[in-house]
Amino acid sequence: MKIGIVIADEFEFEPFSAFAKTKNAAETLYHGRKSLSWTENGKTVTAVQCGIGKVNAAAAAAFLIADGASYLLNAGLSGAIHGLHRGQIVAGETFRECDFDLTPIGRALGEKPDEPSCFAADAELLALALSLPGVTGAHLGTGDLFLADKAKGAFFRKTFGIDAFDMETAAIASVCHFSGVPFMSLRQISDDADDAATVDYQGMNEQKKADLTALLAAVIEKM
Repeated sequence: MKIGIVIADEFEFEPFSAFAKTKNAAETLYHGRKSLSWTENGKTVTAVQCGIGKVNAAAAAAFLIADGASYLLNAGLSGAIHGLHRGQIVAGETFRECDFDLTPIGRALGEKPDEPSCFAADAELLALALSLPGVTGAHLGTGDLFLADKAKGAFFRKTFGIDAFDMETAAIASVCHFSGVPFMSLRQISDDADDAATVDYQGMNEQKKADLTALLAAVIEKM
């Protein structure tokens, strides 16, 4: 079993890196990105610090799948849109790309011709994540912007039915969908996607909290 893990930035990656080093993980550059890899109990795990945003996340996912990953996982921080609080950890149930815009030619916001506009997490991986203490399900939206606008968040909620917003998950989910690879994402809520989001996000990020890593490690162990 080959498990690929995509994590965006250095602060999100550092706690997982500390865990990986307890597994004597080998550190290498993977298509120009920092990565850690180890094998244990018949599972080969490769974690990549992909960089922030949809392009970086999709590229890392595609590289991992091309190199034989049979499952893809993601972890990171998200801004709350609806019904969530700072520090809470959620497993993404669905993933929507919120900033793709062909409305000038008559398409709905987020709609791509002849493609799904909503992607679902793998049912078995999602059930595994939701079985862990403190993890709840949420609908995730993605865009290449740091969301710090309450009105825009409310618009995304109304349009897409999302509970939290990030910059990677829907891009990874799209690559996994078209590749037939099971995908699941764990996200910790860092802010309320409002005018205080920048300060709240930076504060959470700089704490380099290990909560996500512990849960991600539990998922890997149970796979």
